[in-house]
Amino acid sequence: MEFQHALDEFLLYLKVEQNYSCNTLSSYESDLTLFHSFLKDHKRSTLLEDLNPSLVRRFIQQQTLQHHAKPRSVRRRISSLKSFSKFCLKEQMMSSDFMAGIQSPKMDTKLPVYMNLEEVQKLFRSLEQDERPLSLRNEAMFKLLGTTGMRRQELIDLTWQQIDLYNETILVYGKGKKERLLPLHSMMIPLLKKYKASLLEHQTHPLEPVFRNGRGQAINPRGMNVIFKEVLVKAGLPPHRFTLHHLRHTFASLLLQQRKAETVDEQGNVHYINQEKVDLRTLQELLGHESLATTQVYTHIDFDSKKKAIDSFKF
Repeated sequence: MEFQHALDEFLLYLKVEQNYSCNTLSSYESDLTLFHSFLKDHKRSTLLEDLNPSLVRRFIQQQTLQHHAKPRSVRRRISSLKSFSKFCLKEQMMSSDFMAGIQSPKMDTKLPVYMNLEEVQKLFRSLEQDERPLSLRNEAMFKLLGTTGMRRQELIDLTWQQIDLYNETILVYGKGKKERLLPLHSMMIPLLKKYKASLLEHQTHPLEPVFRNGRGQAINPRGMNVIFKEVLVKAGLPPHRFTLHHLRHTFASLLLQQRKAETVDEQGNVHYINQEKVDLRTLQELLGHESLATTQVYTHIDFDSKKKAIDSFKF
């Protein structure tokens, strides 16, 4: 079978049966199309049966040396090729695995960048004092990110039917359309009510997006990034230092730091008392991580339950 035909079948499978998001589908298509182009550029056969690990290694070498792809990008492309190969084998489109023996490059483990408590407080106070047009939207938008740990795309896709102000919960659709129900921080209830009341009636229909741009259209990732950089500058924080994803890291990192009790003795020495056992699975559920291993980067975080974790914020 031809590579392109198999790729079309694979993407359809991911969309219909796996219910993957448009962003995920786009990533798979981009990675696999790069490999397809590599085969054609080098006058290689594009039949699945003619593919082999040696060709894949040459493709990886080209991506690294000629196109200067970063290790994270190379890992993603290898992962995409492995998923594609596994699908083709399962569907009996080919008889041998052309990804056999291919290993992903090792990556340096880095601790996530996040704001400290003082920086978050500075950001939130600035949002509260802003009187420019759309300032209420910005306050609701970035406080919601900072108090739930939602991904940027999850917030962009948010509709009013996902927010239950009566039960103080928010239903989030994560990667692969997986649902997770999160408790809203108490500070968000009056803010969201006020923001909702400021909108036109048709804009608060259950299926309408919660956050819109200045033209009344659903906000997009690029526009949201621009707004966040402007908000950082107004708050006196370096715009090059933080991104929207860092709000997610901030949420996870600060939760357990605030769950530790702090006492000071007569000599002025600070003592920390772990009040309850660390529960990484709670953090995993809050962040929507598929694997607990992904969550383990936040092992300095300490909390018991979702509601207690959310309400432990002190702003």
